[in-house]
Order: sequence, then structure tokens, then C-alpha cells
Amino acid sequence: MSYKAEYIWIDGTEPTAKLRSKTKILADGEALSIWGFDGSSTNQAEGHASDRVLQPVFSCPDPIRGGDNVLVLCEVMNIDMTPHESNTRALLRPIAERFGDQEPIFGIEQEYTFFDGIRPLGFPVGGFPAAQGGYYCGVGADEIFGREIVEKHLDHCLAAGLAISGINAEVMPGQWEFQVGPVGPLEVSDQLWIARWLLYRTAEDFNVSATLNPKPVKGDWNGAGAHTNFSTKAMREDYRAIITACEALGEGSKPLDHVKNYGAGIDERLTGLHETAPWNEFSYGVSDRGASVRIPWQVEKDGKGYIEDRRPNANVDPYVVTRLIVDTCCTSLKEEGLV
Repeated sequence: MSYKAEYIWIDGTEPTAKLRSKTKILADGEALSIWGFDGSSTNQAEGHASDRVLQPVFSCPDPIRGGDNVLVLCEVMNIDMTPHESNTRALLRPIAERFGDQEPIFGIEQEYTFFDGIRPLGFPVGGFPAAQGGYYCGVGADEIFGREIVEKHLDHCLAAGLAISGINAEVMPGQWEFQVGPVGPLEVSDQLWIARWLLYRTAEDFNVSATLNPKPVKGDWNGAGAHTNFSTKAMREDYRAIITACEALGEGSKPLDHVKNYGAGIDERLTGLHETAPWNEFSYGVSDRGASVRIPWQVEKDGKGYIEDRRPNANVDPYVVTRLIVDTCCTSLKEEGLV
């Protein structure tokens, strides 16, 4: 017998990378191995030297094909086995290892929007639906669009063994969210990319597309983010560490250093309206969804817990956002003697 391995990787498209995948047939019991692809077709090579290498780094059951088939997330390598310049996972690996003793964990809230052709799922042809608000966590065919796809995607993520922790309808018709975590920086990033692939692949069966566009509809509609919840062992034990982490994220050039890497089109979403802080200002506050970073009210009450960076776009690279947050916050916590 043989089995199918779907090799999945992140390409070199700018400003927002795309997911690619192809199928390899392996003999029963055959281990996953490196594989090649044409980088000139994925914005990762030129035609005169187009070979690139797929290095498996994470695998899980394939819930769509079932059986012994697997999904295989890969890093992209050059033919000398050095990381390709588009390989952002390779930059996260040493940071995650360096601060591993602080036990950083993440939960990422992935918002996305279904489209039926050129309009969001649920938008009437040639017009607009009622104003946003009533759709959030709504129920009923007049407010909810795409639930069958969302439920199927959730089932697929669970069958794949991903650390998916919830779903909900968002504030605009056809807009939804799923959450991955809490797990470590590499784990949450790997699993978020697989969950994104499963989202696209599941919606494909319904002839619907899913987009991570941070502002899928212009005007008085919320954008789509990837709110990133973060804590370390110290933060889970001491409120002083919570404040230190918030202050670190707002220190010096850090706010702009982060925001410019938090997803393309971030200035369209972070306007100071629609539950966002302006992209060029930094703030934090308790229970404040208009701040750059929110401290949940329960965290203040308990004197320990986590923070939520509300700035990352839906289209952010999770390897980048987790690397920046870990490096910034864990460095500061160490310098302040809180670890």
C-alpha cells in the first residue's frame, strides 16, 4: 500500500506570501523526505537556477483525504540546504530556543472573510447589507453566511490534531474567526499555516474563496485581524511582568518596527476606528479594544495572565509576529530581572 503526503509551503509572493502545495506518493512505512520544486513559479528563484528544496518540519493527519494520508508543512531551503530568504520560520527558530526557558505561549485569533466571486458572502448583488454589528456571534439565515463551511473547517482542524480552540461569526456578513492555541511560538505558527491551508481547501469544495485581506470592504466596516495573545511563565504569575511586556512593546522604535511587519495594508485597518488604535500610535489599557495592546479585565483582577496585541493583520506571517513579540518582551523581562 502507499499513502499521499500533501507537501505545503509558503511562497515568496510580496507583500503577502501565498500557500502552495503538491502531492507526493510514498510507500507504506516510507519516511517523509526532502523534495524539490520550481521556485521560478513561486517567486523564490529565477528561471536559470530554479530548483528549491522542501524540508518537512511538521506533519499531521490529512482530514480531507483521510486514511493514512498526511499534511506536511515544509521550510523552503536553497539547494545547499541553507534557508531561503523567504523562509521566516528559520528566523523564529533561534529566538524560540533562546527564550524557551521563559515558556512563551501564544493564542492567535484568525479573522477571515468568505467571498462569492467578487462580493463578500451574504452581500446582496449590487448593494450592501444592513450595518455591521448584528452579525457578530449571530444566528439565523438572515445574519449568518457560510456556517456549513466553517463547521467543516473546524472538524477538519480537530481531525488533524491542531490546537484549535474556538470559532465565531464576526461583525460583517461572511466574516468569521477561528482561534489556535495556546501553544509555543513555533507550534502556533506551524498550526496556523496548516489551518489556513485547510480553510482555503475546505472553502474550495463549496466554490467559495476565503481571504485574509485586512480591509475586505472599504468604508464603515471592521477590518480583519489576527489578534495575538501572549504570555510567559512570569506573566502568568506576576502582574509586574504584564506591565513590563506592555511597556517593552511601546518603547522607542518598537511600535513602528512591529507594525511594519504586522501585515500588508495595516494602515487601512489600524485607523483608530472600528476597535483599533491608529497604526502610528501606541497605547495599552485594561479591557480597551481601542488600544494597541489590551490587558483583559480578568488579568488585572487576578494579577497575572496574558496580553493581547490587537495590531497584527489577518494576513500577518505568524512566524514574524511571534518572533518579534518573543524577542521584545522576553528580552525586557530578563533585563528587568523578572525571570
